[in-house]
Amino acid sequence: MKRILTVDDSASVRQMVSFTLQKAGYEVAEAVDGRDGLGKAAGGKFDLIITDLNMPNVDGIQLISSVRKLPGYSFVPILMLSTESQAEKKDEGRKAGATGWIVKPFNAEQLVAVVQKLVK
Repeated sequence: MKRILTVDDSASVRQMVSFTLQKAGYEVAEAVDGRDGLGKAAGGKFDLIITDLNMPNVDGIQLISSVRKLPGYSFVPILMLSTESQAEKKDEGRKAGATGWIVKPFNAEQLVAVVQKLVK
């Protein structure tokens, strides 16, 4: 079973993402912020990471940069899931190593479709 890590400081968003992806057949782990997410990524192997941009402690951009330096995470897809949709933020995410960007509020079918494309 493919493992996905969802990182968001909003409990309701984490629950929605987890519920949506578990229903689609994925195993999902949750992290409450970037620091927690980095620790979980370093401690286990995930096939995909979905992260918020604006979080306390370590934000999404810092998380992506740090995860990209971990062994085995060079090519793991990382999706930004954020209310931010400005081109500059997307560029910043891409430069840090984000694979894609989904704007909140997200559509469950759209999320599953994107995840299925990224996680074979």
